[in-house]
Amino acid sequence: MTDTVMTEDTPALKSFRRLAVITICAVYFLILVGATVRASGAGMGCPDWPTCFGRLIPPVSEAQLPANYQEIYADRGYAETRFNPVKTWTEYVNRLVGVSIGLLIIATALRSLTVRRYDRSIMIASMAALAMVIYQGWLGARVVASNLQPGMITLHMLMALAIVGTLLYALARARRIVMTQTSIEGIDPRFRKWLYAVMGLTLVQITMGIQIRELMDYLNHTVGAEREMWISAQSWVFYVHRSFSAVVLFSNVWLVWMLRQSLGMQHTLTKLATGVVGVIVVAVMSGATLGHLGMPWFVQPMHLLCASLLFGLQFLLWMDYRHASGAAAATA
Repeated sequence: MTDTVMTEDTPALKSFRRLAVITICAVYFLILVGATVRASGAGMGCPDWPTCFGRLIPPVSEAQLPANYQEIYADRGYAETRFNPVKTWTEYVNRLVGVSIGLLIIATALRSLTVRRYDRSIMIASMAALAMVIYQGWLGARVVASNLQPGMITLHMLMALAIVGTLLYALARARRIVMTQTSIEGIDPRFRKWLYAVMGLTLVQITMGIQIRELMDYLNHTVGAEREMWISAQSWVFYVHRSFSAVVLFSNVWLVWMLRQSLGMQHTLTKLATGVVGVIVVAVMSGATLGHLGMPWFVQPMHLLCASLLFGLQFLLWMDYRHASGAAAATA
């Protein structure tokens, strides 16, 4: 079976794109909620999974738990378990959001069946995202069982980015008919190489950010809540990461300038690249706040969300450019 050549933007494709956008936004919201749970120390607010303190709906006060509940969880390897209603319900809300995302991705996978005759890769990517979500649910249970080991938390976060990337791929394929009808005639010939360059710079920056996050998790277990000490304990990676943000910012500003000069501000590629710059600005500001104000926990989720959005927007920019340039080459 071969894909049908698309000549028009059908209602089925439009419907799939709308649902895919909603699902992707929801996944990003889950990343923000998960980062908030992690930064606020609420990750073990529920010391078991899928229940929370042995209940489908967690208690609201310690009086609702057995008198020896600390001993029970100490025997399971969680010696420091202490019921905290704020942390417990923060983690519980995180789980509820995760279930909602799962339902949205199931709906997206089912909707992809309606467009499979146009492009099977849309269906394949949507089904792959569903499989990843199932694995992510299992991985979440392993994170709790490991008592929040930093490596497991990082793997959990990377899987979330993989899910986002897979859904974005499906969305970009569903946008292919739109982009093939979008002219990029006159685009700056340097754009392609520069796009690959800025994506490489972003990858380096995110990699350093992951290393810093791992060290912060370690410091949280050794130093504790003395966040002001976390800065002095950072390695050289922290300082390179902080300075390298300027390189990432200005390289993306140059990318926008090239697109603006050759395609104009109203072009889809220019708008996406401008969105990338906006996200980087917020990331730089939140990063500066973390560095100068002693790592306040409420800023960390925004910084992580910006890194995730940066990855997603650049990936979508690359996919849209590929589809537009492929159509331009075919008609040349």
